[in-house]
Amino acid sequence: MRRTMSFLALSCFSALALAKQPIAIVIHGGAGTINKSQMTDAQEQAYHATLKHAVDTGYAILEKGGSSVDAVTAAVLIMEDSPLFNAGKGAVYTYDEGHELDASIMRGDNLMAGAASGLTHVKNPVLLARAVMEKSEHVMLSGAGAEQFAKEQGLELVENSYFDTEFRYEALKKAKQSMQKVPHQAQNYRLTAPWQAEWNMGTVGAVAMDRSGLLTAATSTGGMTAKRYGRIGDAPIIGAGNFADNASCAVSATGHGEFFIRYRVASDICARVKYQGISADKAADQVIQQELAKVGGTGGVILIDHKGKVGWSFNTEGMYRAKRSEGEAAVTEIFKDSPTK
Repeated sequence: MRRTMSFLALSCFSALALAKQPIAIVIHGGAGTINKSQMTDAQEQAYHATLKHAVDTGYAILEKGGSSVDAVTAAVLIMEDSPLFNAGKGAVYTYDEGHELDASIMRGDNLMAGAASGLTHVKNPVLLARAVMEKSEHVMLSGAGAEQFAKEQGLELVENSYFDTEFRYEALKKAKQSMQKVPHQAQNYRLTAPWQAEWNMGTVGAVAMDRSGLLTAATSTGGMTAKRYGRIGDAPIIGAGNFADNASCAVSATGHGEFFIRYRVASDICARVKYQGISADKAADQVIQQELAKVGGTGGVILIDHKGKVGWSFNTEGMYRAKRSEGEAAVTEIFKDSPTK
């Protein structure tokens, strides 16, 4: 009887501990030169509404006891289906006037991860990244092979023109106008007009913690405007644009991908938390505001630590972002030091 009572007490304690695990989710829709004076009230409202819809959708899954894997997937899907963001429907154009998309997802308990790059027909790249993680023995698939796997998994495929948007096409034309071919030189192109920083970045992502304490991170992007030669950025690179580890934190990045790859931004932040014992906020600021800033790397990250504390850090004029923690309403922000909504 005494053993039975002890077992019941332990079971009740374990259930109570599980119930006390915090739930939280943070999302981003890209960082860059986001000028308030050039954004109409209607555009600003549309961004806030979509960010709120995405973060609330993910939070609702967590609130019902769902997994953080499902929560980040649902949040990213909403942003991939919105033409407002550089992912899915709103993906930027390549130099050849097409679209090549990338995505990744990672869970922090067993460090399982999935990624896909160079996609031209997969409607929702985040679903393919998750399928790679859960239904294959690989971490990353690319190009035609990745799309064959997507077809075998029953994922929706679309014509490449599905991703077209007028806004992104105008950005491509401006980017190409700033480039002029230089014959007989190793440098094929030179700039004849200033290159806009926002052409190098634009991503969506989500990080979350569920009732079990599982951290998950997901990132999806259309890449860099006017990119060529099958260029791949940081979004599908585990440790650069996406990382999750229950022992430290989960991070999703957005910015100039070449810098985020070279400085392994996402994993570096989590490593500082894990091995230096500092807060995730402090680690993120060290990497984004110091390490990247001093070499000209622009962008930002969203994060959630192993205790469920959420945060973000960016060194650009703005970053589309939203967060929601247990017992709190959703918060959405766009500009640097802007009031929340």
